[in-house]
Amino acid sequence: MPEAQATARTEEETIPIVAPQVVQTAHERFGDPKNFINRELSWLEFDRRVLEEAQDPTQPLIERVKFLTIVSSNLDEFFEIRVAGIKQQIESETSDIGPDGLSPTETFDRIQKTVRQLVAAQYALWNNELLAELGKNAIYVREIAELSPKRAAWAHRYFQQEVFPMLTPLAVDASHPLPHLLNRSHNLLVRAKTQRRGEPMHAIVQVPRAVSRLIALPRGKGADEPWEYIYLASLIKQHIGELFPGLILDGVHAFRVTRNSDLYIDDEEAENLLRTIEQELRRSSRGNAVRLEVEADCPKDFVELLLRFFNLSEADAYKLDGPLSMTHLAPLVANDAFAKLKDRPFQPARDPAVPPHTDFFEVLRRQDVLLHHPYDSFDQIVELIEQAATDPQVLAIKITLYRTSGDSPIVGALIDAANAGKQVTAIVELRARFDEASNIQWARRLEEAGAHVIYGVVGLKTHSKALLIVRRDTDQLRRYVHLGTGNYHSRTARIYTDFSLLTSEPQLSEEVATVFNTLTGLAGYPGLKKMMVAPFDMHSRLIKLIERERDNAQAGKPARIVAKLNALVDQEIIEKLYEASCAEVTINLIVRGICCLRPKIPDLSENIRVISIVGRFLEHSRIFHFENAGQPRVFLSSADWMPRNFYRRIELAFPVENPALRDQIINEVLPSFWNDRVKARELQPNGTYRRLKPEGSEPRAQAQWHFREVSRERAKKMTGSKKKSRADKLIPITVASDKPAAPAQSRTDPQPAPSAFAKATADKPPSTATTKQS
Repeated sequence: MPEAQATARTEEETIPIVAPQVVQTAHERFGDPKNFINRELSWLEFDRRVLEEAQDPTQPLIERVKFLTIVSSNLDEFFEIRVAGIKQQIESETSDIGPDGLSPTETFDRIQKTVRQLVAAQYALWNNELLAELGKNAIYVREIAELSPKRAAWAHRYFQQEVFPMLTPLAVDASHPLPHLLNRSHNLLVRAKTQRRGEPMHAIVQVPRAVSRLIALPRGKGADEPWEYIYLASLIKQHIGELFPGLILDGVHAFRVTRNSDLYIDDEEAENLLRTIEQELRRSSRGNAVRLEVEADCPKDFVELLLRFFNLSEADAYKLDGPLSMTHLAPLVANDAFAKLKDRPFQPARDPAVPPHTDFFEVLRRQDVLLHHPYDSFDQIVELIEQAATDPQVLAIKITLYRTSGDSPIVGALIDAANAGKQVTAIVELRARFDEASNIQWARRLEEAGAHVIYGVVGLKTHSKALLIVRRDTDQLRRYVHLGTGNYHSRTARIYTDFSLLTSEPQLSEEVATVFNTLTGLAGYPGLKKMMVAPFDMHSRLIKLIERERDNAQAGKPARIVAKLNALVDQEIIEKLYEASCAEVTINLIVRGICCLRPKIPDLSENIRVISIVGRFLEHSRIFHFENAGQPRVFLSSADWMPRNFYRRIELAFPVENPALRDQIINEVLPSFWNDRVKARELQPNGTYRRLKPEGSEPRAQAQWHFREVSRERAKKMTGSKKKSRADKLIPITVASDKPAAPAQSRTDPQPAPSAFAKATADKPPSTATTKQS
């Protein structure tokens, strides 16, 4: 009996005890700060890539100057918004730490070190290379001392007649406090004495904004006559003694101040949002100073005095060996006489589906249309709105306006439609950064014409790009829709790359109508099947789409994510991408600007590659492609993967469901970026970028050049030209696929004709590089 009890006890002891399995969340697995790149430093890496374009000797000379001015413009915005916010965090002694683990003070220290490196390289390029190259082309930017006596006399007369009347010396002493100098203002600090041993006095002279910062001197009529320019600030410095008669000048030095320009608006407290933003715009130009720029030879005591004036520290001062802002070189970029030193002019083409004088509504009843701007002309969108404004069968037009040009033909058409008695509703975002004043102007004009103007949703920016036209067709009331990744801005549409989807598909059109009703009415967001809408469900649905690719990969099904974005910042999205990478999902990201994800790290992101394209056109489109186990889903969107887009803006992500259009994006558009070996840089694990170059037999492919050439070929075919196109030399970009083409999707109408893009590559086999990278 004891033996039996012992046996039973032994059997009980051998029963394995299984501990409950602990499943870590993506944040627990991948939330370590070392897995994230600092957002601000990533922004500056983008500026470094822009600077590389200026440093590229294969670029046309004036294009190099243009990229140099863009670096300065970007840094201005960076200090006005990002550095201003960091300095506020430091002053408030906040303990907030970003995903990368850096404190505000640590971030600021790294920023100023990186900016100094960038600025030093920028000015070295200007002084050591570009000035000489301009001279070789008979373009001279001279100092006043370099002018001939005749030229100097002309400059003096110009100063007396055009500049001197606008100058006002402002004394700075106990009875004359420092005048409030506007953001980005260019000024001169003057020190003077009444006698050689008298007490020094100080005054500030503001460089007038109404005069070009770069003045062109008169030139002869001959084509070979040189172009000569002088800096306005240098001209004023040369003759500033005329402002201080009877005084002995003891130093004159130029400086520039950058101020906090972010707007602070409490929607719930602002009874009149338009008036509140107007007041805030005036205040923002006088915000706290965040940066001081001075001439390289500015003495230490002058710098210290200016720092005290603006309540800044030595770390906020930057000495520049040249113009106080490269944006002052804009007249060189704008001069049409230098056309041979610029990129070849580019004329956008029309899509064959909408030839000139077409009836857009007839076309859209038959098929969807996908336009790729600027290669496909944005004029077609303008024409659609103009046609809707004059069509007697159109009853209503609804549109979101985030940014639009000062002479916007789109707003003009909306005003015409309202004057014609159509119901026009415009959701105008008054808080579109740096376009607030323009949007206020258009909002007032629309209201005067009788349009319903809505100033967005309380607490949110309306960043989506949507147009809804309601028309009485012969058979029924029908909705026609335009959805885009870019703004309704005719000028930027020529230099930004974006997509437009035109459709009358009933369910998608109904969802667009629902979004407008949500924005203008009192009803809550009901949830949609096709579109994702921020701040309601875009973030959560993107997470689910990434998780589905993870699950498919683990189940042995096809799994891949390809996304094209302006910025990737959201921590949860990045952690989910890491999780998908560890599940063997292939992830290819095209991120033009900020990217906080670290790619190609073993056991974290070894299946993730990130490239950035910086070229002639600003890459602005957003594309999300999920392989979905062989049933691919493609979305176009106005949103980047950033917290502000997911939670503080109205954003749309809309599906491209027509198989021909969807495959054009998957097999033609996205692979061309991955084949780029001229303008593409690949993000490295340490946050730097490496320029991609052809390896072996790889061609020097360039995505934007490719799209331009296909556009030119399309234009020639539409005009009947038989001249051979350079598109014949295009590299193959079609992606190999084991699955048959999807059947055409139609609303009882024929599917869209193959694009010129597809025809250009139809007879060419896919390259090995393309297949691997896609």
